Amino acid sequence: MKKLFREFSKGIRKENPIFGLALGLCPTLAVSTSVINGLGMGLAATFVLLGSNVIISSLRKIIPHQVRIPCFIVVIAGFVTIVELVMAAYFPALSRQLGIFVPLIVVNCIIMCRAEAFASRNTVGRSLFDALGMGAGFTLGLVLISGIREALGSGRLFGYVLFPGYQPALTLALAPGALLILGLLLGLSNLIFNQQTSRRTDEQTN
Repeated sequence: MKKLFREFSKGIRKENPIFGLALGLCPTLAVSTSVINGLGMGLAATFVLLGSNVIISSLRKIIPHQVRIPCFIVVIAGFVTIVELVMAAYFPALSRQLGIFVPLIVVNCIIMCRAEAFASRNTVGRSLFDALGMGAGFTLGLVLISGIREALGSGRLFGYVLFPGYQPALTLALAPGALLILGLLLGLSNLIFNQQTSRRTDEQTN
């Protein structure tokens, strides 16, 4: 059980897709204009990660090595189609907001990376927890960036005014603001991780 928990926790902390591995930055920058958009994209990617990891892990001994990438893409595309149709049917406003970035999940670096580097080489159980952790880490990262951009860039959160009379920093709602917030959070994440690593090294030395 400890191994499974480790597979889950690494996606949130050490190997967070956004702050640890710097993957999936295109949709991160594009859709993180509001918390709803970030949450929607994160949950969509998590669903695709879960489905593709489980299927690819289950078929890893059957899929020929020479054609593994096309096979991975077919599996991932199937789950992306499900997400796209469900979102268009039940959440049309969110579907319009996310636009092309939902079908582009097919070639998302995070999902392809987990399929190739992990699911195709590990058991279904470990692949399932890996997908849950990576999906949770990606979603948390998106929500954090989206929350900061929405709160400071528009003075709202979930559509509600936070501080009456607040003058929004409109730059943060635009593309340069997304890069600025991402850069600051990446720097903070690296600082925290390096401090934790140094502390562990000192403890082991002493």
